[in-house]
Amino acid sequence: MELVDVSEVSPALFVTGVIFILLVGGLLSMGVLRFFQTKKRQGWFFMSGSALSLLLLVLIVDRWFS
Repeated sequence: MELVDVSEVSPALFVTGVIFILLVGGLLSMGVLRFFQTKKRQGWFFMSGSALSLLLLVLIVDRWFS
């Protein structure tokens, strides 16, 4: 196992990744919680928001950080 050199990761990319990981994770967990509470409509809104946020993350990273 080797050490990974992360010195080339820009602070903007790091902050963008952290923000979107927190957003996607929060929306996904709220969606699962709403499904367990049998509030399916709210659950689908949170799940679709999570998928949309993930798609937005991919587009932003592809456009501005590649």
